[in-house]
Amino acid sequence: MKNLFSNIKGDAFGGITAGIVALPLALAFGVSSGLGPTAGLYGAIFISFFAALFGGTNTQISGPTAPMTAVSMVVIAGIIAVNDGDINKALPIILTVFLLAGLMQIGLGALGIGQYIRYIPYPVVSGFMTAIGVIILVTQIFPSVGYYPKEDMEFVQQFKPQAEELILENILREEAGEGILVLENFQETIERADEITEAQILAESQTLAAKEASGVLGTIKGLPNALKNINWLEVALALATIFIIYGFKRITKVVPSTLVALIVVSGAAVAFGMDYRPIEQIPQGFPYPVVEIFTGFKLGNITPYVFTALTLALLGAIDSLLTSVVADNMTKTKHKPNKELVGQGIGNSIGAIFGGLPGAGATIRTVVNINSGGKTRLSGMIAGVMLLFILLALGPVASKIPAAVLAGILITVGIGVMDYKGLKAIPSLPRDIKIGPFNLSSEVLIMITVLILACVWNLVYAVGIGLVIASLMFMKKIGDLTAERSDVKPLKEEVWADEIGFPKELKEEVFIKHIKGPLFFGSTSDFQQLTAQIPATAEYVVLRLGRMQYMDQSGLYAMEDMLMELKNKNIEVLFVGLLEQPRYMMERIDIIPDFIPNEHIFKSFNACLSWVKENVQNKH
Repeated sequence: MKNLFSNIKGDAFGGITAGIVALPLALAFGVSSGLGPTAGLYGAIFISFFAALFGGTNTQISGPTAPMTAVSMVVIAGIIAVNDGDINKALPIILTVFLLAGLMQIGLGALGIGQYIRYIPYPVVSGFMTAIGVIILVTQIFPSVGYYPKEDMEFVQQFKPQAEELILENILREEAGEGILVLENFQETIERADEITEAQILAESQTLAAKEASGVLGTIKGLPNALKNINWLEVALALATIFIIYGFKRITKVVPSTLVALIVVSGAAVAFGMDYRPIEQIPQGFPYPVVEIFTGFKLGNITPYVFTALTLALLGAIDSLLTSVVADNMTKTKHKPNKELVGQGIGNSIGAIFGGLPGAGATIRTVVNINSGGKTRLSGMIAGVMLLFILLALGPVASKIPAAVLAGILITVGIGVMDYKGLKAIPSLPRDIKIGPFNLSSEVLIMITVLILACVWNLVYAVGIGLVIASLMFMKKIGDLTAERSDVKPLKEEVWADEIGFPKELKEEVFIKHIKGPLFFGSTSDFQQLTAQIPATAEYVVLRLGRMQYMDQSGLYAMEDMLMELKNKNIEVLFVGLLEQPRYMMERIDIIPDFIPNEHIFKSFNACLSWVKENVQNKH
C-alpha cells in the first residue's frame, strides 16, 4: 500500500491524461462493436480500474482495444442475428460470453499460461494487427459516409422472402417444441402465420440486411448502395475529424489530438445546428449490474459460444502482454505475466457484469500514462475513476457527439494499428521456400495468410492456422540446420579455448557473449535480457555467433533492438563467426552496415583479438 501512494502527483497526472485519451476511443469502440457508446465507456471504466488494481504491470492502462473490439463485433452481430435481431434479447447472452472470457483469463493466469504467450511468432502478430487495421478501416466506410444498411429500404426489401422463410421456420420449431405435429395439425401453423405482422417481417429483413452488409466482404459488396446514398454532411464531419487528429499532432502532442478533434468537430456540429446523426443516448447515473446475466442464465444459451469466449480470453491475453512488454522497455521494469492475466480477467469479468465491452492493455494509453509521470498501479485506477466522473458529469453532453466523428476517430485507429514495420520488410525478406515454380518467403507467406484469412473469414482461426504453418516451417528449418543444440541463455558460460589468452587488463572494457543455437521467436525473450548482463565499465561487446545457425524475423528485430540500445549507451559491438543465413537477414534491413560495419565482423576470434589489442585501451 505504501508503494501505491509513492508517486501520487505523477500517477494522478498520468491517470487523468490517459483517461482523457481513452474517452473518445472508448465511445468509438462501443459504437463500432454494435452495443453502443455506453458499452465502450463502461468497459473502459471497470477494466482500467480493476486490471490496474489486480494486474502485474504497474503502469498499464487497460480498456477496449482495436483487436478486442474487432472480435467482439463479430460475436455481438452473430448473437443478435440468432436472437431475431433484438439486441435487448441478445444482451444477457453477449455479456455472459464476455464474463466467461474474463473468467477464462483468470484461469489462464492461475495456470501459469502467461509465460507461453511469447512463443507467438512475429509474422503471425504482424498479419493479425494489419488485419485488425484493415477490418476497422473498411467497416467504418458506411458510418463515415452516413449509410446504414438497415435504413436503406430498397436494400432491405431484397431480404423479405428470406425473412418470411425464417419466421416460418421459427413457428415450425416452436410447434415441434410444444409437441404439435405440423402435418396432422396444419391449421395451427396457418393460424400462427396469420398473426405475423408486416413490422415483424420488416424487422427480420433489417436484421438480415445488416448481417449481409457486415464485415469486410459485406462492406465491399454494399459499396454500390453506399455510394448512391452518400450523406455529404457526415462525410465532412468524418474528414474534419481525421484532418484535426493528424494536423493537431504537428502543432503539439501535449494535448491529445483525438480529444481535440472530438470536441472541436462535435462542438461545431451542435453550435451550427447541423442535421447530423448523433450517437446513441448515454444513460445518466452510476452503472448498474445487468442481473439478467444470472437470472436468465441457461446453459444451452452459452454452450455454442464457449470457444468464442476462449478466443476473446486468449486475444486479450496476447494484447495485454504485448503492451506489458512495451511498458517494461519504457520503464526498465519487469511485469508479472500471470498476475497480469488474472488482473485483466477480473477487470473483464466485472466490466461484463455492468454491460461493458471486453478489453485489454492499451499500448497508446499506457505510453501516455508513462510519459505523463505514471509509475504505479494507482495511475490506471485513477484513469478509470476519471472516466466514471466524465460519465456522471457529462453523459448528456456526450450523447450529442456525431456518429461520423467517432467513425473518423476509428479510421485513424485503423491506420495506426497496422504493422508497417512488417509490411515494409516484405520485399527484403529472404525467399527460403519453394511452392511450385515460385520462390517465396516463409515469413511473408505466414503474414499474408493470417492477414487474408482474418479479413475475409475469422480472426481466431486465422491466427491458429498461422501458428500451425509457422511451427511446421520452423521445425523443418531447424531439422535441416541443426536439431542438436538450442542454447540462447542469459547466463555466464564457460570460457572457450581460444579465449583463455584474452588480456586480463581489458576484461572490464570488453564483454564476451556466446550465442549458441538459432535465434528465433522462442528464444528472443531470453536474448533481450542480454543487455542487462553487460557491466557498466564495458565499451565493447563481442558476440560469438559461430553456433547461431539460423535467425527468423522475430530474432532479427530482437537483435536490432539490442544493438540500438547498446548504440545509445555508446557501446560498440563486434561480431565473430557470423554465419551466412543470419548475415543475409541482417543485411536485408541494414543492421549490417548501419549498426555493425564490415570492419567489426571477424571470421575468427583470433582476428577479433588482434583488433581489440590494437584499438581498446585499458581504462579501469
